[in-house]
Amino acid sequence: MALYPDAAEKITRQLEALARGERVKLIPIAALTDTQLSVLNRDRVALGQTPLVAEVVFLGRHIYNSRIVKDGYEIADVVQQIRAALDDSAEMRPSAPLMSHMLSTTKREDGYGNWVRDKAVFECMERHPRPELYSVMPKGDQNKPRRLP
Repeated sequence: MALYPDAAEKITRQLEALARGERVKLIPIAALTDTQLSVLNRDRVALGQTPLVAEVVFLGRHIYNSRIVKDGYEIADVVQQIRAALDDSAEMRPSAPLMSHMLSTTKREDGYGNWVRDKAVFECMERHPRPELYSVMPKGDQNKPRRLP
């Protein structure tokens, strides 16, 4: 899945608006590859759920609260996490009843002394038939900005 050409800027503006306490609207940011969508829908059908479409949408409240407020990452860091987690090479992982996730296939240096693999978590019911990018996590980030001296 590649981000849409203007997605990084839209995500940045969305997170900046959340930082100012503004209400934000759902925005489309990417599309799953055919393979990613096929794996996601295969798992959903096996769980008795209806298939999703490829377009991924983004609100950002949970990501803002988790990665920026709680962990201390900068907006630019979060955009990099999203970019890596939603890369065409990222692999869809087995689904849970309400959420699914993808994991980047390569490690990336995060600027805080960690080599991470970024994980994207999709909420798949609220915005059906479009998956919502609900969370992103840099797996392996032992040195979080809030923990640095």
